Order: sequence, then C-alpha cells, then structure tokens
Amino acid sequence: MKCENIRLEHFRNVESACVRFDQGVNLLIGDNAQGKTNLLESIYLCAIGKSFRGAKDADMISFGQSEATVSLHYSDDVRSVNIKTVLRSGGRRSVEQNGLAVKKTSELVGGLRTVLFCPEHLSLVKDGPQLRRNFLDVAICQLRPMYLTSLQRYGQILKERNRLLKEASKDLSSKKNCLDTIDLWSAQLSREGATLCYYRAKYVQRLHRAAHDIFEDMTHGKEQSRFCYLGSCHMEAEDYLDRQKTQQQLFTLLSSSLEREIGAACTLWGPHRDDIGVYLNDAPARLFASQGQQRSLCLAMKLSEGEIIKEEYGSYPVYLFDDVQSELDASRRDYLTERIKQKQVILTTCEPSEQKRHSSANLIRVSEGQFYQD
Repeated sequence: MKCENIRLEHFRNVESACVRFDQGVNLLIGDNAQGKTNLLESIYLCAIGKSFRGAKDADMISFGQSEATVSLHYSDDVRSVNIKTVLRSGGRRSVEQNGLAVKKTSELVGGLRTVLFCPEHLSLVKDGPQLRRNFLDVAICQLRPMYLTSLQRYGQILKERNRLLKEASKDLSSKKNCLDTIDLWSAQLSREGATLCYYRAKYVQRLHRAAHDIFEDMTHGKEQSRFCYLGSCHMEAEDYLDRQKTQQQLFTLLSSSLEREIGAACTLWGPHRDDIGVYLNDAPARLFASQGQQRSLCLAMKLSEGEIIKEEYGSYPVYLFDDVQSELDASRRDYLTERIKQKQVILTTCEPSEQKRHSSANLIRVSEGQFYQD
C-alpha cells in the first residue's frame, strides 16, 4: 500500500499545498508549529475519518475560512483510490471516494490502512485503560470495518442506558420508569457488547504473538512480554471468543447489579471498561517496568499493529510517525529505523540529525504551512 500524494486547501495553517510521497521514508523536517503534524492529521482523517488530536471539523479549517478540502490519492496491488473530504464550519462534511459519495465512516475505514505512532502512544502501558481501548478500536476497525458500526451502536445504547440510571438516582418516579425499561437496554447492550468483546479478545491474541516476537528481538531474548485481554465480565480471556456466553454473562451482571448501578448513576459492566493486560517477565508492566522498558513495549505494540495488517492483507500499511524518534533513546531509535526499512513511512522531526539517519529519504521541508521538496 502506498500513499501517493495529498492536496490541502485551507486546512489548519496550510492555505494551499500539494505533497507527493515516495515508497520508503518520507521525512518532514521543520521547527515546531510549522504544519508537520497537520499533514499527518489530514492523512489520518482520510484513513480513519477523524482527527487523531480529537479535533472537531471546525478546528481543522483555517481561520477566517468556511471550509477546508483534503484530497488524497493512494494505491495498492489492485486499485487506485482518490478520497476527497470537504470540512464545513457551518454544516456537515462530505466525503467522496473515486467520485462516489461515502455515506458512512465504516465505508471509508479499512481502505487506506495506516499505523499512527505519536508521543501519546508512548504512554500506552503506563496510562489508564482508555488509551489502550482506543488502540484496540482503531486497529480492529481497519481489519473489520463493520466493527465500527457495532462500536457506534454500543455507544448510543450505553448513553441511553446511563441516562436512565442517572435519572433513576434522583427520584422514585424516575427509578420506576428505569426499572420498567432497563432490561430492554441491557439486552441490546449485551448483544453489541458481546460482539465488541469477541473482536477485541481475538485481536489481543494476535497482538500477543506479534509483539512477543518483536519485543524478544528488541531485547535480544533477555526479556519476555505478554499481552492478554481483560474484559469486565469476570471471564477468562478465551471465553470471550464465545459470543453467546459473553452476551449471557454480561446481561446477568447488568441485571443483578441494578441497584448498585443506580447508586453510581452509570453502567458498571461492559466493553467500555475493558483493558489490555501488559506484562513484563510475568509482572504487570505498568507497575514494575522501567520507563525504558515500557517504551519498548509500546513500540512493540505499534509495530505489531502493522505486522497484523500485513498478515491480514498481504501488504504493510502506511506508517505515520509524529516526532516519536526524539522521545526514544539511541538503541530504540536504531531498532525502529531498522524495522521500517522497505515500508512507506511518513515521519516528522525537528532534528536535522534525522537526515543522516535517513539519508535516502524523500526530504520535505516545512515552514509556516508551506512544503518544499525536490
């Protein structure tokens, strides 16, 4: 898979630009706040349908403009695809793929497959479970786009169920209304939740195999890693591969904990409380691994994401590295440099020394929203 080029109009600090990419390393170099990360954000927008910074559409439109346009061309072994996204400050965005309207994000995701690695991901091990759940959701959506539909349905049902619980915690009449209808929402939540648990448990199995090998290679066999799925339903990881069993268990937990949930004014069981267990030499890495070891595990997780895509589709994704090299020590930086050979990588940096490390890279200099390349 190859990202061929991208054209931006009124996107963030970029008034107008067209950037082409080579197979191999594409090095975006420039000072901070010049537009390097903005370019990665625009590519990610075309791949995943949202900003990795959590920005709203209006935030990505240049100041004083009513809309922004991102047009990206990518290709793989069988097709050539053009994606055009128009963001509007006062209305809904429009997306086209080869001239045809894309009505749902799930129709877009899984086309241009990417692996994003930014400084935030270096906290995958030590931070809370929300970051690891986000890692899972993005990774799985690119393998199984319909997972996104299930994830969105789950979020809508959860929101409505939480609303009922919150209202029930305030007065008796609302509590009666909650008791009359909550089982309907619990049944729907259990059904969608079982689907999410199934795909997450299956993905973490693959993640463990790939990351274990990468981490062992990175540490020359001196240390061992282990990754396992930690669902919230009090079941063994492999049990989540049985959707019916998960659905029944989740519904039982929701039904038997209603008073407790009303007291908490929120849903206490389900995939929204999942996690990935990350272990170093069989000890919880979050508690016992050094910062360097944690970063090695994070690096193994992100590289594994690409290996799983390669295993699934036969070709590597496009790697988007946002200034992560500067956050790694020399040995991990060297390891990453070696692993990304023969892959398409779009890499941002402020450090001129990266030019020597990637001497054959397609060099793109960035200054005040302008991109300069030979």
